[in-house]
Amino acid sequence: MSPARDKTVARAAIQAGADAIYIGAPQFGARQAAGNSLDDLEEVTRYAHQYGVQVLVTLNTLLRDDEYPQAVALAHALYKIGVDALIIQDLHLLDFDLPPIRLHASTQCDNRTPEQVARLRDMGFKRVVLARELSIDEIRAIRQAVPDIELEAFVHGALCVSYSGRCFISEVLAGRSANRGACAQFCRMAYDLLDRDGNEVLDNEGQPIHQRYLLSLQDLDRSAYLQELIDAGVTTFKIEGRLKDAEYVTNITAYYREKLDTLTPSLPHSSLLSLHSYLLTRSFVPDPSKTFHRGATDYFLHGRTRPMANWDTPKSTGEYIGEVLEAHGNTLRVRLREGITLHNGDGLTIGSEGFSVNGIEGNIVRINKQLSTFDASTAPEPLRLSTNLYRNLDVEFIKSLHSERRIPVDITFRETENGFELQYKAFPSGRVWVGSYTFPHEPAKDPEKAMATIRTQLSKLGDTLYVARNIQIDSNPYFIPISTLNQWRREVLNDQ
Repeated sequence: MSPARDKTVARAAIQAGADAIYIGAPQFGARQAAGNSLDDLEEVTRYAHQYGVQVLVTLNTLLRDDEYPQAVALAHALYKIGVDALIIQDLHLLDFDLPPIRLHASTQCDNRTPEQVARLRDMGFKRVVLARELSIDEIRAIRQAVPDIELEAFVHGALCVSYSGRCFISEVLAGRSANRGACAQFCRMAYDLLDRDGNEVLDNEGQPIHQRYLLSLQDLDRSAYLQELIDAGVTTFKIEGRLKDAEYVTNITAYYREKLDTLTPSLPHSSLLSLHSYLLTRSFVPDPSKTFHRGATDYFLHGRTRPMANWDTPKSTGEYIGEVLEAHGNTLRVRLREGITLHNGDGLTIGSEGFSVNGIEGNIVRINKQLSTFDASTAPEPLRLSTNLYRNLDVEFIKSLHSERRIPVDITFRETENGFELQYKAFPSGRVWVGSYTFPHEPAKDPEKAMATIRTQLSKLGDTLYVARNIQIDSNPYFIPISTLNQWRREVLNDQ
């Protein structure tokens, strides 16, 4: 399940291979900067359902008393336009007249124990979004205790330093409630670490821990543990990022689509999942380090593992590409990893310093920023450690991000009393398009060639959203001109 900031990102997620998307409504969506109109949501839902993709809408803020009537009315409007489920946090919503729509319990409900998950099941929830902090053993224990509910787990994206749904620092310090969709992200700010006497604590190199990003967690990446999560009882993998752009969502969705499809033989409904091998085409190799990420952690999945935080920067670190050997003003002398090629416009970082490439000549890189002069061969150890070079924007990779998804159809061609009938049936939506044509039954001179021509021409779907899955011909071998078959195919599919 992939995030969608808006309808453009929703389309990108679907084309990259998402089985479901989650997207914000006009109000009450826990991301004030990611709301969408009902008209846009209706358009997204129609588009997604063509591909058999579910649309889940976030209605997951805590509500004021005067907001419940609006939220209930919004729930009915979302049900009317066909969304598949609502993700909610405020359990008092269940006391109102909600439509008969699936309800999923947001991770903000603090879903950490079997007792909490059982309680939500008994209240009518069909799925719970598990707290990010759970270990694999805790997830397994929840599944064993509550086998009759879907378990959704985050596998990728930004992490809150607090327990899911239980962070109040933004509300206390800035009057902006994270549970109302207005988090000020104090965990991404710089702090001093002081002892009880007010003195700055020293780090392992003897340097004061001064203005460091002490609460800024690295991003979640559990791509190596998907089978383990499935075995523990997880039914849905969730990518975080409803504020992320289409490039990020395309790359990360494609990355997990590929990972999941390698597990297809061991999964239920594997025949559906294996369809992606020919339904999806892409022009790039997915790589999480190529779009926004702060480093990677599996968090508490296997206990307390290090590192979980990045004290140097809360921004995207990107991929490690080599070292800076020398800096002089806006010129760097670098040693790049094998296979790395820089391009004008690439974004680079050294520690917390960020800049972009203005020109490359051999191992000399001109940048758009003046840096302090140093020579790594003679620099003191602390500075030498900060000369690792990262790329957080690869302009050529971003240009290559294109993914296309086709809709499988079953084709049936049969003869009728006065001609022929042509039917296309989309999978998995079940939508059917039929055309009936009056045409003479003229026996073919070459029956085998005639049948092959019918099969070939009716399966030519390259300029449409569709790809032929099966074709069934219930007809004797008649002569039908290629131009006529092409016309029938176009008429039926254009009449959808």
